Amino acid sequence: MTLTKDDLTGLFTAIVTPFSDDGAVDFDALKALVRFQLESGATGIVPIGGTGEYPALSRTERADVVRACVEVAAGAPVLPGVLATGFKDAVEAALDFRAAGASGVMAVTPYYAAGPQDGMIAYFRALREEVGLPMLAYEIPRRTGVALKAETIARLAEDGSIIGMKCSSYDVPEFIKAMKLAGGTMAMLSGEEPLFATHVALGAQGGVLASASVYPRLWIEVFRLARAGQLAAAIRMQQKLDPVIDTIYRETNPGPLKYYMNLAGLRAGSVRLPLTGPSGETRKALEEVHLAMRDMEEAA
Repeated sequence: MTLTKDDLTGLFTAIVTPFSDDGAVDFDALKALVRFQLESGATGIVPIGGTGEYPALSRTERADVVRACVEVAAGAPVLPGVLATGFKDAVEAALDFRAAGASGVMAVTPYYAAGPQDGMIAYFRALREEVGLPMLAYEIPRRTGVALKAETIARLAEDGSIIGMKCSSYDVPEFIKAMKLAGGTMAMLSGEEPLFATHVALGAQGGVLASASVYPRLWIEVFRLARAGQLAAAIRMQQKLDPVIDTIYRETNPGPLKYYMNLAGLRAGSVRLPLTGPSGETRKALEEVHLAMRDMEEAA
């Protein structure tokens, strides 16, 4: 079955790539993480993005991770991230993921040698044609320095180049404009935990969230409330996770997130260079937040 925009609803967890003590991909831990997400109610899985340490994995490792996720997902959407800087590299990665059984791919906007908006349109159109899989655009300006204009998103959605996008941006006015222009032809997915409830209330069909690696059920409840028009209740629920969000993003993702996952009993291991584990100060903060969250869950 070919993935459509209507399939992009709910929680899509941006998962880490677990590593063993010797630095190899821990496929047993990876499969356990995918099972945990889907059994908790996540709609699909997004491996190999920034949270999955795309730049630190070899081409073979990326494909093997996607293949393992597809195996465990048993039909649930698997949408690996493509974080390549150049077109040819992006095509190569996406074709590997197609061969591994991915439902579609989530391709980041070109960066470093970034083109104008017309160049972005040409890039995503050509990538869709070359790969032949449903495509999501991924916008994260704080990492790439590149933002997609609402008009650009609308043109890509109108011609079928993309069926959706992950919006990791705090530009709410541009988000509202994109929903107005393209909300009927593509699925907008929030990539910002602090804005998730608000994005859903404004029309997002779901989200791609890294912190859901630990708390998928809480985020699904936030989504349910916001989708039902209960924004105030959704924000109150979301705010329970504010201490977690503040600490796991104190340093470059996913180092603190992996440390927190290990505290929570979810095997994640450490990170690969050029990333390093969180500082002592951040580790202490993560430990304190984890204890507070555990106490809150036990009291609930």
